[in-house]
Amino acid sequence: MAQMANIKLVTDSSIQLTPEEIAKYDIHVIPLTIMIDSTVYVDGETITRAEFMDKMAAASALPKTSQPAIGTFLDTFNELTADGSEVLAVHMLEAISGTVNSARQAAELCKGKVTVVDSQFTDRALSFQVIEAAKAIQAGKSMAEVVKRMAVIRDHTKLVMGVSTLDNLVKGGRISRVSGMLSSLLNIKVILEVTGGELKALQKGRGMKTLVNFADKTVEQMAKLGNVKSVGVSYAGGKKLAEDIGAKVKAALPNAELLVRPTDPVIATHTGDGAFAITYYVD
Repeated sequence: MAQMANIKLVTDSSIQLTPEEIAKYDIHVIPLTIMIDSTVYVDGETITRAEFMDKMAAASALPKTSQPAIGTFLDTFNELTADGSEVLAVHMLEAISGTVNSARQAAELCKGKVTVVDSQFTDRALSFQVIEAAKAIQAGKSMAEVVKRMAVIRDHTKLVMGVSTLDNLVKGGRISRVSGMLSSLLNIKVILEVTGGELKALQKGRGMKTLVNFADKTVEQMAKLGNVKSVGVSYAGGKKLAEDIGAKVKAALPNAELLVRPTDPVIATHTGDGAFAITYYVD
């Protein structure tokens, strides 16, 4: 029997995946780099998520994150397509990083066949699409079918987050892309949503109660939907709050898959300490 052309999966380190998932689904994760006070770290390789929060707190300036170089993508793509396989590269939303554009440029230079997709999400919401793609690939689906399936997941995914301070979003130049938010409200708690590949402000308020109430409301909404397949609660600092939210999700949706984990340094740089995200998709 002739071996069908294989599809290999590539993503970036802003994704929220467990080491077990990466191994099980054979996912190639291209790391971003983070510069903290002139020291450059490779995300997930020379700095862990826990170390990063401590280093960011002690840093004199906001860390700078950099997308992978086009050459890094090109090397990976060339290597993975050398045996005639195709590559599917799925990345975080363009609104917060140029990563997907680096991948697109590398894809054009690659001799092999590479399909690049902007997931319009990041963190656990990105992994929903990547894991679903992996399952479709394992089931022998074509590239077109895999991409179509990912779009269905994307359109049924929700990502909301609570941010304790807008400081980092303002300093990192990401706030201009958040509609309807004033940068003068720096000590305000803000609820954001990633929708249509953009950051949108949903509400703002003072005090932790704003964030806790919003999380409770989100869990209530999920419980009403009933057909929630998978839920992620990611956090930057603020572990206790995230674990509390996780416990509420578990109680409300005992059958949904749940992952509570620290977010990636790339995301934490923009959200600052004490932020959390709730992501889920309905099938």
